[in-house]
Amino acid sequence: MNKFFSRRVRVATILCILAASLALAACNGGTPELPTPNADQARAQTMIAQGTPASFLGTKVARPERTNTPAENQDNPDAAPNPNETLNPTRAARQTRVAQQNKQPTAKAQATKPPSKKPTPLPDDFEPTATPPPLPAKKSAHLNSPEYSIQIFGWYRPEIADRDMNQIKDMGFGWIKQQFAWRDIEGAAKGAFDWSRSDEVIYQANVKGLDVLARMDNAPDWAAPGCFDPSTSSMGPARNMQDWTDFLTAFATRYKGRVRAYQIWNEPNLAREWCKRPPNPEEYAAMLKASYAAIKAADPNALVISGGLTPTTADFDQAMSDMKFFARLYDAMGNDSDGYFDLLGVHAAGFKADPEADPGVVAQDPVLTNNDPSPTEAKRVYSFRHVEDVRQLMQARGDGDKQIAILEFGWTSDQVNPAYSWFRVSEEEKANRIVRAYQYAKQNWAPWIGVMSLIFMGNADWTGSEEQYWWAITNPDGTPRPAYNALKAMPK
Repeated sequence: MNKFFSRRVRVATILCILAASLALAACNGGTPELPTPNADQARAQTMIAQGTPASFLGTKVARPERTNTPAENQDNPDAAPNPNETLNPTRAARQTRVAQQNKQPTAKAQATKPPSKKPTPLPDDFEPTATPPPLPAKKSAHLNSPEYSIQIFGWYRPEIADRDMNQIKDMGFGWIKQQFAWRDIEGAAKGAFDWSRSDEVIYQANVKGLDVLARMDNAPDWAAPGCFDPSTSSMGPARNMQDWTDFLTAFATRYKGRVRAYQIWNEPNLAREWCKRPPNPEEYAAMLKASYAAIKAADPNALVISGGLTPTTADFDQAMSDMKFFARLYDAMGNDSDGYFDLLGVHAAGFKADPEADPGVVAQDPVLTNNDPSPTEAKRVYSFRHVEDVRQLMQARGDGDKQIAILEFGWTSDQVNPAYSWFRVSEEEKANRIVRAYQYAKQNWAPWIGVMSLIFMGNADWTGSEEQYWWAITNPDGTPRPAYNALKAMPK
């Protein structure tokens, strides 16, 4: 789901184990034995988990260079977008202004995404922040159960970040989640920093009173040669851990007191996120420990959150079940997460089931699991409440005092991409389920649930062919979908 996530979402399914077997394996300090699907099944599941384009799966999907949400669909968000309608041109002066703000570092390093050629109009009252605003007030390290967050895409479009942050405040949410790709800040060479875009996003959030959850990942080519491949959404960690921690130190020093929480990497249980190498919980534990030390040395009050894991039933060299990864992570930490993270990050895609659905019941329903042939216990992950399985593992490992952060969750209305459309719901039902998910967590998961970050505010460059488009609660032009209105009305 950036895929969730970008892109990524996650749609795949998670290898889980029953609560009793989880607790038993955890108490013994070992890694649970998880069922492994056959090779063909595993590879198909992994492609879905990694957000493989529908065209690769055999469905031709048109991908126009850039379109906006069609006007005729604004009253019907469930309708497919018109691939031939483009954005209205913007005023020349504002185009120049945004172009200047979007200048790349003077290097040949490839960015995570090229700046849009047609930036959307700036709000009449928008002015870039020239100097840092006052520091936000310090807040408790123990989060309310829950706190409300949503992912935005404000990196190349400060005017969109401004618009979306205003909408998020109007919705009553207190957090934004934003990816800060290392390669986009220090891509030219070691020590050659470009803080222009990160300044804009973080300072805007500070001014508006929104907490920042910074997703930190995606090494530049000089630090992780051969790992970054935008065609497959691949990235990888630095060869030299010191380069990574030097970057984190610089970032956390610059934004001390301004970033409330840091997410360390994303979905390290996928080879695509680990330089195309098999997922390695032990290596990730070492990254977490070094990252924690670097951030805390620069900003002791900042929270460190482990990277969320992709839900998948695949378990081979390209992907690892989240439960297996978590178990091995706790093994590597010696069942003591102090010095590694403050909150454990999870992903909680809703799939086809209601948010209140029992994972054990969902696992036995072929409709809710898309006829997945995996063992029944592995299919518990088709439930939003699979988060409870992760919580039980934490408790079994003696980590019950720490909170869980849901870094990505939601439901999709995808009618284009077959890897996701099997569990699509209407926009109205998506709104209903997201609200109920927040309500269920508030009523049943306190005090151990912390921030819950929904996906997404709509990216201005999405066209409808991307799977991410269908998870969003606003259209690319900023108009609300039913989920936005429902969340705005939801008691917090």
